[in-house]
Amino acid sequence: MAEEFAVRMVNITKTFGHVVANDKVYLELRRGEILSLLGENGSGKTTLMNMLSGIYFPDEGQIYINGREVTIASPHDAYALGIGMVHQHFKLVDVLTAAENIALGLPGGVVVDRKGIAEKVRQICDRYGFSVDPDKKIYDMSVSEKQTLEIVKTLYRGAEILILDEPTAVLTPQETKKLFDVMRNMRADGKSIIIITHKLAEVLEISDRVTVLRKGEYIGDMDTAKADARALTDMMVGRTVTLNIQRDEPVNVQRRLEIRNLTVKDSDGVTRLDDINLDVYAGEILGVAGISGCGQKELLEAIAGLQTAVSGSSVKYRPTGPDGPAEELLGLGPRAVSDRGIRLAFVPEDRLGMGLVANMDLVDNMMLKEYRSGKSPIVERRHPSEMAREIVRELEVVTPGIDTPVRKLSGGNVQKILVGREIAMNPTVLMSAYAVRGLDINTSYTIYRLLGEQKKAGVAVIYVGEDLDVLLQLCDRIAVLCGGRLNGVLDGRTATKEEVGYLMTTLQADRKEASA
Repeated sequence: MAEEFAVRMVNITKTFGHVVANDKVYLELRRGEILSLLGENGSGKTTLMNMLSGIYFPDEGQIYINGREVTIASPHDAYALGIGMVHQHFKLVDVLTAAENIALGLPGGVVVDRKGIAEKVRQICDRYGFSVDPDKKIYDMSVSEKQTLEIVKTLYRGAEILILDEPTAVLTPQETKKLFDVMRNMRADGKSIIIITHKLAEVLEISDRVTVLRKGEYIGDMDTAKADARALTDMMVGRTVTLNIQRDEPVNVQRRLEIRNLTVKDSDGVTRLDDINLDVYAGEILGVAGISGCGQKELLEAIAGLQTAVSGSSVKYRPTGPDGPAEELLGLGPRAVSDRGIRLAFVPEDRLGMGLVANMDLVDNMMLKEYRSGKSPIVERRHPSEMAREIVRELEVVTPGIDTPVRKLSGGNVQKILVGREIAMNPTVLMSAYAVRGLDINTSYTIYRLLGEQKKAGVAVIYVGEDLDVLLQLCDRIAVLCGGRLNGVLDGRTATKEEVGYLMTTLQADRKEASA
C-alpha cells in the first residue's frame, strides 16, 4: 500500500539562543489534504515550516517525505523533494516581470525563455484557476497578484507539497474566497497543502485537519469536521476566549482634527478620496470601515503627510490647550509636523515597508523616532534600549534579544514592536491601519486594551479595521468609506453589522457628514 503521509515530522526541536521555538514537535500531512497549522504568534508555526522548507535546520528530530527519512539542509533540497513555501513577506524582485521572477534560480543560461515560461504559466493557471500576466512588473501588482505569482512560481518548480504562511493576512474577503477555491482545486489534483494561520473561521472553512501548537509545543490535532471555534481556541491559548472588549464612555471630548473637502488622487489621476468631511475627537476611538481599497489607506497617509491632496483640501490640527489657532497639516510632511510639536503616531498597513526597517534590530527601530532629539553628535542608545525592553515585556514579544533584526521575528511579533513603538511616543493623535492584522487572540486583546488606555488619556485614536465585530465593540463612532467617499458615520454603540455592511457596499446619494 502506498505511503499515506506526504510529510511526517517527529520530535522536531529548534532553539535560537535561549528561546525554544519548537520543542519536540510532531506533525503529519496526508496526501491530497489541506492541513491548518494553528497557533498564537510566537508558537513556532513559521519556524517549524521553515525547517520543512530548508530555511532552518532542526537541532533534533526526523523528517520523513513519502515514508522516507530525508535531510533538508537548504531550499534547494526542499524543492528537490517537491516542497515549496510561500512566505508571508514575498520573495520577489520589484523591477522584474512575473516571468523573470519565476526564472530566478532556475538552471539555465542568462537568457530568459519568456515564451516557454508564459506557456507553462498559462497551463498552471488554466489547471488551478489562477490569473497571472507573465509580462507584468512586480511593482505594478496588487498584493493578491504577488501572492498568486508566488504560488505559481512554487508550482512551476514542481512542488507537490505547498506551505502557505498566513496567506490571507493582507487579502480582502473576495480575494480570500478566490484563494480558497484555488486551494481546493490543488487538493483535488493531489497536492498536499499546509496553511499557517491563527484565524479560526478560515481553519473551519478550508482545512481537512488542524494541528495546534502552543508556545513551541505540539498540543494535538483533530479532523476539522469534528472541531469548533471554542475547542480550537481552548487548544491554542489554553483557555476559552470570547469577544468582550471593554469600551469606556468618552470623557473630556475635544475636537482634534478637522478634515474638510479632502480629495486625493493617485499618480494615474484616479480619485482615491473624494471630498471627505470628518471630525476626529480627542478622548474617543473613531473606527474607519470599508472594503479594502476604498480610501482607508489614503485617509491616514494624507493626515500623516504621506499623500498629496488636491487644492482646496484641508486637514487642520487643533492644539491640546484652550488657546492657539488650528494649524493646517496638509503640505507640511511628517518631519515638519513633528517640528511643530504635533505628536502624530502612525501604524501603517505595510509594517516592514513603511513602519520598520527589516535589517535593523529593535533598538535601532526605536531610534528612528528619536535620533533628532539628541543634543550630541553621538547617538544616544540608552533610552531607545529601555523602550525596546519595555515593549518586549509589555507585549510579550518573542525574540532572542533586543539586538535581533526584526526580519528574523514572526509577523505578529513585528506588528507588536511597531504598535508598541508608536504608543510609546505619547501621541496626541494615534492612527492605526489594521493594527491587529496577523496577531493572535491574546495579543489582539492587548492592543485593544492599549488603544482604550490611549483614549482615556485624551488621545484622538483612529482605528482602521476589517473585523466588524471588533469595530462595533471597540469604537465610539464608525466612519464608513465606500468608493473613496464618506458614506456615513454611525454610533458604535447602536450600529449593527448589517448597517455597516450596507454602507460599505452601497453608496448613498445624500451622505452624512461627521461634522454635521
